[in-house]
Amino acid sequence: MDVTVHTIFADVLERTAGRDSLVGKIAEWVGSSIIEGRLRPGADLNSVALSTRFHTSRTPVREALMLLEKEGLVTIPPRRRPHVARVSLREVREIYQVRAHLYMLVSELIVAQASDEAIGALRDQQAKLDAAAHAGDRDAYFWRNLSFRATEAEICGNMQLQRTLDSLGLRTLQARHQSLIYPGRMEQSAHDHARLLRAYEERDAPLAMALTRTLVLSGLAGIEATEYAEKDIDAADGAADGADLAPPLEPEAHEA
Repeated sequence: MDVTVHTIFADVLERTAGRDSLVGKIAEWVGSSIIEGRLRPGADLNSVALSTRFHTSRTPVREALMLLEKEGLVTIPPRRRPHVARVSLREVREIYQVRAHLYMLVSELIVAQASDEAIGALRDQQAKLDAAAHAGDRDAYFWRNLSFRATEAEICGNMQLQRTLDSLGLRTLQARHQSLIYPGRMEQSAHDHARLLRAYEERDAPLAMALTRTLVLSGLAGIEATEYAEKDIDAADGAADGADLAPPLEPEAHEA
């Protein structure tokens, strides 16, 4: 199962009874800019600039921003300009604690009941992870990592568990992307995913569960190391001002 910014926002639009294509296009552009760090927490989202960029009135822009607000990516204060939502480090930690336990259950179920053919789909995802890590392509690695996890959730055979994971929403995705900034992080993550895949192939549930927990919590450690959520990026990221929506320079590279 391949996850891209397009598939994520297609799912969001489907959950909201299918908005028109222009609203979806705006939401996808703003959402991907937030997730991939081109628009940073606290950055203003200027509806006039957005309407100019998309050659439209402000109404579709407002609808797109309201859609992103429901997903936790945007904050729309009363009588003030919308801005990229801030996520506290406490909230990130709480979500990661939940993710760690849910993915341990995913791993247990994969070992117990996924077919060899289903596990083979993870081999394909692992090859793409390795290629992105080797190329040092942080964006590609980030989406490949999400695809690996989405494939795990899909092949574990428990739809309620998959829905629960989906319900955690998009709020931590920018932090997860940012956690890939440190040299060597992607390579270590790819190595750990390869160990997890071997544990699935060998039907070793305790090892798979332990490796999954380590992967999730190492992602949290990467986020904590960036001081992402609490050292408010106010001064450094004033450059991400939404008046012209010019993205700031990207950092270097790491794992989510």
